[in-house]
Amino acid sequence: MPFFSIITINRNHRFGLKSTANSILSQTHQDYEWLIIDGASTDGTTEDLENYPEARIISEPDAGIYDAMNKGIHHAIGDYIIFMNAGDQFADSRVLETIFDRLQSFCSSPPDLIYGDSWESGHYKPARSAKTILWGMFTHHQSILYRRSALAILRYSLEYKIAADYDLTFRFLKIHPTTLYIPRPICIFETGGVSQQHVKRGRMEQYLSRSNNKACSRIINGLILFLQTLMWNLRSRIPRFYWIIRQLLRSGTKR
Repeated sequence: MPFFSIITINRNHRFGLKSTANSILSQTHQDYEWLIIDGASTDGTTEDLENYPEARIISEPDAGIYDAMNKGIHHAIGDYIIFMNAGDQFADSRVLETIFDRLQSFCSSPPDLIYGDSWESGHYKPARSAKTILWGMFTHHQSILYRRSALAILRYSLEYKIAADYDLTFRFLKIHPTTLYIPRPICIFETGGVSQQHVKRGRMEQYLSRSNNKACSRIINGLILFLQTLMWNLRSRIPRFYWIIRQLLRSGTKR
């Protein structure tokens, strides 16, 4: 049984899949399985799939990103699951090796969720503590690993089109709060995806997730939504200042 299950979701991102494949296949730690869940792409991707004999491949129509992710979970057999979707990459070739080495000290009680930092648009993006999940995703989804046995029957809710990753992570941490922070970047996040094309909807779906999970009062929920909107406007209008704040957060983070 492989230690890691790397799940790559793809639909019509042929060249992004190639860069992701290079990143995965260059990992120095080889105890992993790679699953490609392709949504019946029409851009030539299906012609390339035969170039990845290392992967288990499912190529068929689906009901969107999170339906494809649920398929990946269903077929995964590794101890830990990480999603590295087409266009995203591991931060370097030793990411899995580093995580595996850190886990060797957890003999009887391994962490249920592992997370680290990210690179985005050439900027180092530090993770917040997982305990701050109420305030939004604490790192990129591609920098989170879930223990497969802890996921059990939890799946991404198709009720959310943008924020189902937030919703699942929130529900997961309510049940399994044992986490391990890896103080290094896990992924290089590809910008311009669906979450960044529909930022407002994503914030509202997070609001609905907190409400549906009875996570906080309406006042606190509204305050979180306001602050998320404020930070996104800052990023959009004064990106340099935004990234300075992120770097200050990194230097001031204590875990």
